[in-house]
Amino acid sequence: MKVKVQKKNLAGEVMYEYEGEELRRDETSVVVEALFTREDMPFQDVVFKKGDRFVEYYYTDRWYNIFAIYDRDDGQIKGWYCNIGKPAVIEDEVVSYVDLALDLWVSADGTQTVLDEDEFAALDLTDELRRNALSGLEELQRLYLNEKPLK
Repeated sequence: MKVKVQKKNLAGEVMYEYEGEELRRDETSVVVEALFTREDMPFQDVVFKKGDRFVEYYYTDRWYNIFAIYDRDDGQIKGWYCNIGKPAVIEDEVVSYVDLALDLWVSADGTQTVLDEDEFAALDLTDELRRNALSGLEELQRLYLNEKPLK
């Protein structure tokens, strides 16, 4: 089933939107497959290529989502891009989340890089929102240190 994915800002405005294919869904999560549609773009230790396969995990009970990114040419995992944000809202044909700027990149070799800390610090967040976001980041960092990442 096709679903629309919406990345929103703090005001709830849609900042970016695209379509993907729903792979599975349960009470608190949905997994969506989408192809990277932008031109090739160097990022950290890889290049995101037009046509790379993203398998995206959204949760209604976690302060993050996870994109497992596979190379369009050889199918190998490039890494995991993790967005810190409010828990996802999962509706019949739309998955949306409020992005809180902070991100975690986990390379295929397990190296972790926290991204956009300055943007996160500049956001006008309540103390509770900031705590929840940082807690989500810590949870992700532990997940990728202690367990096999999602593939």
